[in-house]
Amino acid sequence: MKRVTQIAPCLWFDGRAEEAAAFYTAIFPNSRIVQVARYGEAGREFHRQPVGAVMTVAFELDGQLFTALNGGPLFKFTEAISFQVMCETQEEVDHYWEKVGAGGDPTAQQCGWLKDKFGVSWQVVPRAMTDLLGDGTSAAGQRVMAAVMQMKKLDLAAIRKAHAG
Repeated sequence: MKRVTQIAPCLWFDGRAEEAAAFYTAIFPNSRIVQVARYGEAGREFHRQPVGAVMTVAFELDGQLFTALNGGPLFKFTEAISFQVMCETQEEVDHYWEKVGAGGDPTAQQCGWLKDKFGVSWQVVPRAMTDLLGDGTSAAGQRVMAAVMQMKKLDLAAIRKAHAG
């Protein structure tokens, strides 16, 4: 059995794949657009796109490969899938929260989750959160969970304070 060495998410857009890839690669370090593929005549009876329209954009975010596909209006993003941005500092949390969430849905912000302007869900999370939450059943973990449930953007100092009691 051949071993899979890389898993690359494919995100379905309705005509905004290139715009989305440019937006994301401008936010994350070590990111780039790798390749843009365009629709041709072949398969036009199925894809119904004009010849030359962007079909897919392969891009990397900090080394992680993604594909953005202009597949049409059939499918929409839901909160069932999200991307986690693990941050070392509050400054990183603030940066990614502002940049990724720019133009997104402000009513879809809770507990470190947000939706970007394309409807993709993200979690902007301090890396220390895992240790501070623990298994969630200890008194400290319960205090952390109670604090997080009151937040939109996560506040690392407040989470640490809740953990300490």
